[in-house]
Amino acid sequence: MFSKKRDQIEEIEKKPAKEKKPKKEKKPLDEAAKKKRKKIIIFSVIGVVILLIVLLKIFGGNGAQAVVTTAEAATGEIEQTINTSGTVTTENTKSYFSDVNVKIGSIPVKKGDAVKAGDVLVAYDAESLKKEKQLAELKAQSVEGSYSNSVQSNNEKLGNLNEANVNLEMLDQQIKDTEAYITNLENKIAKKKSDLAYEGSLLQISLLDWKDRPNSEEYLNLQKLVQLNSYEQQNNKEIKGWEDELKVYNKMLSDYKEYRAEMKSQKTSAEAGKMTAGASKQLEADNQTKEIEAESSLEHLKAAENGVVAEFDGVVTEMNAVEGGTVAVGSQILKLESTEDVMVKISVTKYDLDKIAVGQKAVVTIGGKEYQGEVSKINKMAEKNNSGAAVVGTEIKITNPDSDVILGVEAKVVISTAKETNAIIVPVMAVNVDVDGEFVYVVENNILVRKPVVTGISSDMMVQIIEGLSEGEQVVTEVTAGLAEGMTVAAMPQ
Repeated sequence: MFSKKRDQIEEIEKKPAKEKKPKKEKKPLDEAAKKKRKKIIIFSVIGVVILLIVLLKIFGGNGAQAVVTTAEAATGEIEQTINTSGTVTTENTKSYFSDVNVKIGSIPVKKGDAVKAGDVLVAYDAESLKKEKQLAELKAQSVEGSYSNSVQSNNEKLGNLNEANVNLEMLDQQIKDTEAYITNLENKIAKKKSDLAYEGSLLQISLLDWKDRPNSEEYLNLQKLVQLNSYEQQNNKEIKGWEDELKVYNKMLSDYKEYRAEMKSQKTSAEAGKMTAGASKQLEADNQTKEIEAESSLEHLKAAENGVVAEFDGVVTEMNAVEGGTVAVGSQILKLESTEDVMVKISVTKYDLDKIAVGQKAVVTIGGKEYQGEVSKINKMAEKNNSGAAVVGTEIKITNPDSDVILGVEAKVVISTAKETNAIIVPVMAVNVDVDGEFVYVVENNILVRKPVVTGISSDMMVQIIEGLSEGEQVVTEVTAGLAEGMTVAAMPQ
């Protein structure tokens, strides 16, 4: 309860002193007003007389008795609230960055302007935009041409390599077969020549055997055969045919070997010039990257034709662009803060931290206008305020914002933290606390009785009594040092 009273004191200290209103000039009273005023004075005098009679009865004959002010413990509704203030801010902030390197044409808004979703905030220069778009299209074409050329060149290398491999395999077999055929021809020629030479030798030997009979028919025949053999060795048609065929096949073998050398060179060149699997993947990745960049650049330039457009209702809180200036890609142009998703940031002290919870309803007052709110976030880490006290940042979402909401101003916030109906309630000042706990003094038959109580929630003026009191009991609202249980008192109800 001490904390509750301390809270009330803190709230009172926070409230600014009321300004003195200038005195209004008094107007003369009419007859009806004079009669009404006369009646009030009469009733006031009667009330004072009755009070004096009561006091005479209380103080008469038995010595002085203490007079205490009391209030009746009543059944009613009580609402516990947290009254504070905070700064109106937004939940949604959008910083717009330039996607193009283009000259700024016009800026139809300035810092502090309220805008609607779809409003143009910054427009780019049309001529500069057109040139950049042409350059981007040329760059995209260059990227495509370069990639096609690299792929075509690599395909040619691969084709040459494949051709060389196929031809080399075929040429190796043709050379092998030709060499074998040539060897066979050479063997046939050599054998034929050998056979003819052997035949000539035998004829020469036979001719020597008939040398002593030179005129014999046998000798003459042998001479003819020797001459014929000699002619055959020099002019044998079969040998001539094989020798001619041998020339052809030797020429073929030479051509095959020459073509094989070309294919070998082609293979070496193709293997050196073709892309590896890794290089091919890199080329493909680089090309895709450049295509995406070129496509993205064209898309951004196309979007820039519509200018920078507000995505939601809000207020321009920063403007970095300048008409006629050129913004680099990635640089901030402006900042837009939403007026659709607004909130109030407050700081909660340790005394109120156990009362507040996400989802609690609140009333937010901005510039004299009330809005409905709701506790949307409670930070999980305390911070030090300007006085060095630990406070917890809390956000109150405004659920029905309108165009009158101004970002950055101070707003009053009343959070409903608890509410009870049909509760026993008494004034806050009636509840006291000591080492034994909370208690109240009640007046029973002019006797002061102390009653321990259990309290519940409290408002600025009233507190809920959960246990210890019944409806209708008179509780003492101002306890002074001289009061003690059991003493006789005179109750003066408030």
